[in-house]
Amino acid sequence: MNRKFAPSQILFHWIIFILVVLTYAAMELKGFVPKGSDTRALMKTIHYTLGVSVIILMLIRIILKVINKDPDITPTPPRWQIAASKTVHGMLYLLFISLPLLGMLSLYYGHVEWSFFSYAMPIAEVENSAMQNNLKNIHELIANTGYFIVGLHAAAAIFHHYIMRDNTLVRMLPGKH
Repeated sequence: MNRKFAPSQILFHWIIFILVVLTYAAMELKGFVPKGSDTRALMKTIHYTLGVSVIILMLIRIILKVINKDPDITPTPPRWQIAASKTVHGMLYLLFISLPLLGMLSLYYGHVEWSFFSYAMPIAEVENSAMQNNLKNIHELIANTGYFIVGLHAAAAIFHHYIMRDNTLVRMLPGKH
């Protein structure tokens, strides 16, 4: 019986976590930097690059999830908790795939030139400001909702570890346990 997630799953979980924190931080902190400055432009580029990195790693993570069986939670939680867990995890996967995709489409339709690790990203032949604005608004709404979903996920892990006293959290921690 597997007591922990596969090392590759654990690695991708924590790398994605760090990238998501940095992606959010880049956008939140850019508000403290003057508009039009090189620093602000750099923070936007960091946000875009990390966002694309997140979607790529999330797609790999989905493949790893299909390949590897999830370890059992011991003791087994009630069915409603398992259902809630699957729902929140599904929302997290959807969140971190849709957010970068919406952001990339917003940049595409907005004619925003940027590069992903020196690779120039495509832009639409004709700028569509209305489409860009709609996509950006949806992107920001989902990003703000993401704070709640990530917080719920973290709170559930802590709840399971300290209140339920099961192995939910430990299964995703690096190292031997």
